Amino acid sequence: MLNATLIALLVVMTLALIRAVKGPTIHDRILAVNMFGTKTVLLIAVICFTFGEPEYLDIAIVYALINFVSVVGVLRYFEFRKRHGESATEVTGD
Repeated sequence: MLNATLIALLVVMTLALIRAVKGPTIHDRILAVNMFGTKTVLLIAVICFTFGEPEYLDIAIVYALINFVSVVGVLRYFEFRKRHGESATEVTGD
């Protein structure tokens, strides 16, 4: 069961990376990166449970905090750019 969970998480993380690379807008990319970070936290938690090492949960919590702060920071950056006249909504994939 844990192997199926790990495989499902890795598949979802791969799909999130594809969306992060190909996302038509910057908001899609930021959402995909946030989703990748969330799935990484889940992956760390599942690995922690699998190996019976509770120390890794601290790493997962710190990673979740860094993920949240970085996404908020990037969104604030694009909000700042948009206020000053630069278009932050249209970023092409290619």
